[in-house]
Amino acid sequence: MARRENSSRRRTPSRISTSRVLAVCCGQTEQAYLDGMKRLSKPVTLKPVVKVGSPAQLVRYAAKRRQADRGGFDEYWCVVDVDEFDIGEAVAAAGAEGISLAVSNPCFEVWLILHFADCTAGISSPKAAAEKLRKHMPGYAKGALDFAVLAERVDQAVERAKALGSDNPSSDVWRLVEVVRKH
Repeated sequence: MARRENSSRRRTPSRISTSRVLAVCCGQTEQAYLDGMKRLSKPVTLKPVVKVGSPAQLVRYAAKRRQADRGGFDEYWCVVDVDEFDIGEAVAAAGAEGISLAVSNPCFEVWLILHFADCTAGISSPKAAAEKLRKHMPGYAKGALDFAVLAERVDQAVERAKALGSDNPSSDVWRLVEVVRKH
């Protein structure tokens, strides 16, 4: 027996707005973190790309990518460390190019530490930040990040990071995280 379709009961396909975000980062640790964030953010297409260089060089690379992509992404971000760089050049270039920055001072490990604890005392170097992080994540090594350990703690990291200023230590990676999770 043939089944008749009732046209009045057809469903209209539901559309979920998908946002596309390109995040240029300076290392594999950042890329591993952002790859983990992709799994938490289904409606967002987040593409982390590693580009070694100064924060200003990353901004210039993101601007060139945006020109070449011709609308391939809705937002372009650079995830950068202050380290020994003069971040002012990157901030000025990002403003001129319409690129968003997620800056960690002195390094991305500050953002990771904030998943576990407040971090208000100055950190002398990226090496010192990694040592501090190992107290919470024994065996931590650059580029070998297990996002599953951090996934349940993202909300706490966002709140702790928001409470910090822009001095050492600080991280505004939370801004990118909120963009990725809002969609």
